[in-house]
Amino acid sequence: MDIIPKSNVVHKLQKRGLLIAINCVAGLSIFFFGYDQGMMGGVNNAPNYYYETMKFGHPDPVTGAPVITNTLLQGGIVSIYYLGTLMGCLVGGSFGDRYGRIKTIALGAAWAVLGATLQCSAQNHNWMILARLINGWGTGILNAIVPVWATETAEHKSRGQFVAIEFTLNIFGVVVAYWLEYGCGFYKNGTTSFTWRFPIAFQIVPLLFLLAIVWFFPESPRWLTKVGREEEARYILGRLRGETGADLGRAEAEFQDIRNIAELERKTAKSQSYFAMLFGIGSGKLHTGRRVQLVIWLQIMQEWIGIAGVTIYAPTIFRIAGMSNSKVQWISGLNDIFYMGIAMFLAGAFSRLGLNATNRGEISKAAGYGDAAVAMIYVFTFVFGATWLTVPWLYPAEIFPLEVRAKGNAWGVVGWSIGNGWLCLLCPVMFKALGEKTYYIFGACNVITIPMVWAFYPESNQRTLEEMNLLFASDSVFNWEAERNFAILKEQNPEITQAAARGHSVVDPEHGIRQGSVARGMSLETDAHRHHDAIDEKQTFKHG
Repeated sequence: MDIIPKSNVVHKLQKRGLLIAINCVAGLSIFFFGYDQGMMGGVNNAPNYYYETMKFGHPDPVTGAPVITNTLLQGGIVSIYYLGTLMGCLVGGSFGDRYGRIKTIALGAAWAVLGATLQCSAQNHNWMILARLINGWGTGILNAIVPVWATETAEHKSRGQFVAIEFTLNIFGVVVAYWLEYGCGFYKNGTTSFTWRFPIAFQIVPLLFLLAIVWFFPESPRWLTKVGREEEARYILGRLRGETGADLGRAEAEFQDIRNIAELERKTAKSQSYFAMLFGIGSGKLHTGRRVQLVIWLQIMQEWIGIAGVTIYAPTIFRIAGMSNSKVQWISGLNDIFYMGIAMFLAGAFSRLGLNATNRGEISKAAGYGDAAVAMIYVFTFVFGATWLTVPWLYPAEIFPLEVRAKGNAWGVVGWSIGNGWLCLLCPVMFKALGEKTYYIFGACNVITIPMVWAFYPESNQRTLEEMNLLFASDSVFNWEAERNFAILKEQNPEITQAAARGHSVVDPEHGIRQGSVARGMSLETDAHRHHDAIDEKQTFKHG
C-alpha cells in the first residue's frame, strides 16, 4: 500500500498487536485527561497558589489548612477549564469528521501543550483563567476524537474491553497527579511555587509524546470509507482483522457493511450541522436528536453522582470528614487508587456524627466516624471505577451514524463539560454552605439515575457500529420499544440474523456485495406490506 507511508505501524503490526498499539496511543491521551483533572486537587491545596498567587484564600494560622475567602473565584478557575472543553469538543468533532481522526488528535495535543505552558507560568488569576480555558480547548478536542478513533478500529466484541483498559490509564493519570503533588509538597515544606507549577508542567510530557507518535498510526478505516478513500480503508481493515483465510472474508464483509451504511446515512440524513443534530432536524429515522440528548445527559449524570467533586475537591471532602491537613493529600491519592449511591449518603451521615462528636469533645469517637466517612468515599470511588467510569465515554462513540460520529461524540463531551463545569463551580459554595449535607445531594443524584438509565438507554454491547441505526429506528424514546423494534427487524430480515453468524455482516463474504448496491434497497421506513401479518409499528430494512 504505497499511499500509506512506510513508517506507519500498520505495515508492521496486524490484528491484536495493531489494536493494542492503537489503544496504547489512545490511552496516552486519556492518561493526560485523567492527570489534568486530578491535578487541580493538589494545586488548590498549595499555599503559594491560593494565597500568594491567586489570592482567593489563606492558610489557617493554627492548622495550616486552606481557608477559602473567595469560593466563587476558586470554583471559577477550576470550572472555566470545562468551558474550554465544551468549545474544543465542538471544534474537534467538526474537524475530525472533515479532516480525519489522526490530524485532529495532533491538533488537540498541540493546543493542550500551549494551554499547559501558560498554566504553569501563570502570575495571577486572570492569567490562570485564560490558560485553563486554552488548556480545556485542547482537552475537548482530544476527548471528542480519541474514543471515536479507538472505537472505529476495534472489533465489536472487544470495544468495551479496550476502552476499559484505556480508562484504567485515566485513573492512573489521576493517581499520578495526586501522588506527584504529595511528593512536591515536601520540597521546602510546600511553600514555594514549585509545589504547583511543576505538577502542571508535567502534563506537557505525555502531550509532546502523543503529538510526535500519532503520525505513525493508521487512520480510521470507517472515516476513510466515508470520504471515498476505499483502497486505504480496505487495507487498514485487513491489517486490523487479518488478511488470510476466514479473517480476510470477515474483513471484506465488514468493509462492505461500512460502505453500505455510509451510503444509507447520506440518503437518510439531510442535515449534519450541530444545530440540526441537537434537534434532530432532517435526520429522519436515524433519530439523531434523541441520540444527542442521551449522550449529553449520560455525561451530566456521571458527574453529578459525585465523582467530579471527589476527583477535584478530594482534600476538601476529607477535611469535612475530620482529617487533618497533613493527611488529606495522601488519603486523596490512596482513594484514587481504589477507583455507589448509598456510599454517599453514609459518608454524609458519618461526617455529621464526627462533627457532632468533635463539638462534644469526644475526640476518639470523632476520629472513628471520620475514618468511616473516608471508607464510604473509598467505596463510592471503587464502584464508580467499575461502572460509570467507562460507559459514558464508550456509549457516545458507539451509537452515532458514521457520517456524524465525531460530532456525535463531541456532544457527549459537551454534556461532560456542562456537568463538570457546573459542579466544579458550585462545589466550593456547597461545601461552605452545606458541609457534609453536600453528600446527600450526590446520593440523591445516584438514585435518580437508576430509572433514567433503565428507561431510555438501549444496550449497545455486542452489537456492531453498523447495527446502531436499526437499534434507534423506533419512534419511541423508551428502551423497551427500541429493543422490541430491533428484534422485529431481525425477525423480518433473516439475512441480518444470518449475517451475525458470519461476523455481523449483511453481505456474504464468499460472494461479496450483491448485484446493485445493498444500500440502494435499504430503508429505515416502515414497510407495512412486506409481511401481511406485520403490525403497523414494525419497521424493516429492504435489500435489493
